Amino acid sequence: MIQLTRLNNKPLMVNSDLIKFVEQSPDTLVTLITGEKIVVLERAEEVLTRIIEFRRSVLHGLSISWDSSSAHASNPEPSERGREPER
Repeated sequence: MIQLTRLNNKPLMVNSDLIKFVEQSPDTLVTLITGEKIVVLERAEEVLTRIIEFRRSVLHGLSISWDSSSAHASNPEPSERGREPER
């Protein structure tokens, strides 16, 4: 979620995964994949910067808690692929 500001100076939180377009002309118009349109005070470049910062923070959090040993548990070794499971 990123925080943006409506034209009436009221803050709002937006799920950045739902943003389809950000347009600048002259106000910044954020269009969501639902079709909803939100006019915000931030410039398009600032909206993009906030999205990138948010996604970096999410990915950074994943890298800290990532357990590489669990990655192989669901993927069989190449020599085991195609074999019938043992019963």
